[in-house]
Amino acid sequence: MGDVQRIFYFHVASAWVGFFAFFVVFTASLVYILKEKVIWHQMSLASAEIGVLFTTFVIGSGMLWGRAAWNTWWTWDPRLTTTLIMWFVYLGYLFLNTAATRDKKRKLTAIYGLISFINIPLVFMSIRWWRTLHPVVIEMDGGGGLTPRMVHVMLYSLLTLTVLYLALFLFRFRQLRLKNKLREVKNSIDNVR
Repeated sequence: MGDVQRIFYFHVASAWVGFFAFFVVFTASLVYILKEKVIWHQMSLASAEIGVLFTTFVIGSGMLWGRAAWNTWWTWDPRLTTTLIMWFVYLGYLFLNTAATRDKKRKLTAIYGLISFINIPLVFMSIRWWRTLHPVVIEMDGGGGLTPRMVHVMLYSLLTLTVLYLALFLFRFRQLRLKNKLREVKNSIDNVR
């Protein structure tokens, strides 16, 4: 496919980071429900924001690749449709987090974060369960038609975007922690008055 093939590396790596980010949301939500410590809610929220960002990249890069490969920007292919649903579900998570009152939102968004994860295996397996235009990159037997050079570039892309995720996560997590500390200081000052 020439230069268009290069989109593939960014597209697949972004999908990996999106899935990983939503796994962090699931895990942090579960731990929050069990321990009810604010730190887990903050981890979940930070990861959800980054997951939505990377899923936006997946949808956008997929549309670019689809235009070149299928001569259309969008098809209602099962993988594309389930990914779009996943994107909307996690946007809902972010909106729910801002809409609920502070006391209720943490527990509510944690439950929503757990339930939302149901869509991840559906997105991943959609190209195996239903007839689809979307290519299967990695087969269950370990193959997939990638040359060794393509595998190296793909692994480099995966590593690079995973490190980017970690950097963004740490930055946003620290922001949320500082915001919470500032709120606590403000509340303590208000209580003194």
